[in-house]
Amino acid sequence: MTYHLLLGDYAYSSWSLRGWLLFEKFDIRRDQTMVDFSDQSVAEQLAQYAPARTVPTMITPEGAVVSDSLAIAEELASRHPDAGFWPTDAKARATARSLAAEMHSGFMALRSDCPMNLRLSYEDASPSKDVIADLARIETIWSHARKTCAAEGPWLCGDYSIADVMFAPVAARIAGYNLPVGNAAAAYVAAHLSDPAFRRWRAMGMVRGATLPWYAKDYTTRPWPGPNARAARAIDEGTPENATCPYSSKPSTHLMEIDGRTFGMCNAFCRDKTVADPEAWPAFMALL
Repeated sequence: MTYHLLLGDYAYSSWSLRGWLLFEKFDIRRDQTMVDFSDQSVAEQLAQYAPARTVPTMITPEGAVVSDSLAIAEELASRHPDAGFWPTDAKARATARSLAAEMHSGFMALRSDCPMNLRLSYEDASPSKDVIADLARIETIWSHARKTCAAEGPWLCGDYSIADVMFAPVAARIAGYNLPVGNAAAAYVAAHLSDPAFRRWRAMGMVRGATLPWYAKDYTTRPWPGPNARAARAIDEGTPENATCPYSSKPSTHLMEIDGRTFGMCNAFCRDKTVADPEAWPAFMALL
């Protein structure tokens, strides 16, 4: 048996992004089930996994139902102590835990006023005083973490950890709403937007699921501030260079074109997520 992960909409579910990153970034195998935010309530869709009522939810190999992102993180860390979920240094680990806990319970103005929407970015979201206060606190604890942990790379406490998982959707909000932060915070946001795992999640969010208008705001939009995706397009006809899908090894049936070359995937979703951001997918890039 393996873990089973229940997730919400790729484009809009910030907590699902955290749950997915806990598996993706630390190379933990799982099966996944997606909950449709445009359909019946999340709780109704999770009825067979009671008492789960929210996403993400993790079902352990033994059948335990874990329905909270921080609980999922701690349980995975305890089961996979060598995976690197928390820093090995005691001071850095304590700092990372504090960061993760504060994100889990705080920043309500930012979360309420600026819901995650990976399909849009805005020129000026005119943040409220409460959002500005949240941003100031976020910058304070990010700066403290980097100084305390003497972090030399892009992440808060040294190597990528649960603390960075918890703040990935915050980075998406700062980028998506063009919120005012200093240079150090902006660099941390850019590190998330450039991270291949984050790019894969966003690519899936661009092509799967309905556009949900209640997540949109009445602001002027702008291009997404992350890395520009390499040009590619879906096509209906052609002969693919690869006989099998790079993700599933099933026969290539759905075609795409990049750099004048034709490749195939096993279904429309595999093709479309690749077209959305080809360089985010190592298995595909290995074909080029």
